Amino acid sequence: MSEEILINVTPQETRVAVMQQGIVQELHIERGSQRGLVGNVYVGKVKRVLPGMQSAFIDIGLERSAFLHVADIRENRIDGNPAKPIEKVLFEGQSVLVQVIKDPISSKGARLSTQLSFAGRLLVFLPQESHIGVSQRIEDETERETLRARMQQVLPPGHGGGYIIRTLAEGASDQEFRTDIDYLDKLWHNLQQQSQHLGAPALLYKELDISLRVLRDFANDDVARILVDSRDTHLRMQAFAGDYNAAALVKLNHYIGTRPLFDLYGVEEEIEHALSKRVELKSGGYLIIDQTEALTTIDVNTGGFVGGRNFDDTIFKTNLEAAQVIARQLRLRNLGGIIICDFIDMDSQEHRDGVLQEFKKMLAFDRTRVNVHGFSALGLIEMTRKRTRESLAHVLCEPCPVCQGRGELKTAQTMCYQILREIVREARQFNAREYRILASQQVIDLFLDEESQSLAQLSDFIAKPVSLQVETLYSQEQYDVILM
Repeated sequence: MSEEILINVTPQETRVAVMQQGIVQELHIERGSQRGLVGNVYVGKVKRVLPGMQSAFIDIGLERSAFLHVADIRENRIDGNPAKPIEKVLFEGQSVLVQVIKDPISSKGARLSTQLSFAGRLLVFLPQESHIGVSQRIEDETERETLRARMQQVLPPGHGGGYIIRTLAEGASDQEFRTDIDYLDKLWHNLQQQSQHLGAPALLYKELDISLRVLRDFANDDVARILVDSRDTHLRMQAFAGDYNAAALVKLNHYIGTRPLFDLYGVEEEIEHALSKRVELKSGGYLIIDQTEALTTIDVNTGGFVGGRNFDDTIFKTNLEAAQVIARQLRLRNLGGIIICDFIDMDSQEHRDGVLQEFKKMLAFDRTRVNVHGFSALGLIEMTRKRTRESLAHVLCEPCPVCQGRGELKTAQTMCYQILREIVREARQFNAREYRILASQQVIDLFLDEESQSLAQLSDFIAKPVSLQVETLYSQEQYDVILM
């Protein structure tokens, strides 16, 4: 399916939208002040070893120490399992070469591994390994063996290190393989030299910025055009493509239109929709997407869709459309971790199988690893999606200062009763001449109308006058009781 990639650049941030048939499929946002760390290599210093958690905190020069689990220490693995407990492998003050495999998320520090890997356009270089692997997305066994054989032929004699052949390598020439190998060899050689002269903590290698990663990771045969609205970024991308991805040069275009690029293609509007909990379906149904710290839940509803011949058909068609839209929303919002999809209950096993098959088919387009467990006994589809960076909502938004992220406010009536209880508590402790309530307009209006009798009863009970004052800057949940 033909794709277009739009790159909007400002001094503060770079935004990338991947389009298919005029519809936004993926959004990537990278800010200069908050660049992702995944792929960066550091010389770190062990700050603390935690035997109970079989983990260690590593200082890599960030605000928060990073996290290294014993399972991510390559030198300590035998058949994929830790050979020794972490306290026998690491000690405080030790220098260790590490790579970030997961960005800091919320209050958690970055996650690290001592297994280094460096991505080229066609290959992933594993300097500490010796085998040649092939991406699991290349399913044809004959093609896998052909690629392995070609890789063995182009590698220089006695060349060290292992490789994983990426899906982009299908159809690539031997010269393109050699160019990738040379680039990765040079990168690893420079990194080794620097590591001998730098003390911990120090940054050794910084992953490419998002505009250059587009050329390395996204610019495949399916991409018809790449539009960039920054002249400087366009020139940098041209230089990079000339060295490492000549095929992308003809697709790379500098957008010079007067209308903003993201406005022209409707991306700004799509970003706003991607921050909403409710997603409308063309059939009249809708999704409710709820993102929490532990997991994301997606609820499918028929809404106003009355369907065709019978109710089972209506449910099946709604669920099929929902499966397609959910797969896109996961990419668009970059939702990761545990995801629970509550499709509308279906009596027919054939319908359940059809929805699951459609869902897996649409998830196959995802660049991020997903694992679908099928329908549970409760009729839910449970799945995981690898989380390596913050979701779109966490990048663009912060918890509401009014509701503290709950998404709901206490009613004005609830606040009235809370204030009345507060005055009773204060009256038992202090002998004030008068009590003054400072609150929002909605709360004061309720005290003057429906709850006026409650206020009068309270004043009689404490035998003190109670006055009211509107504070226009207060939210509905804010109030103060002033002792006069």
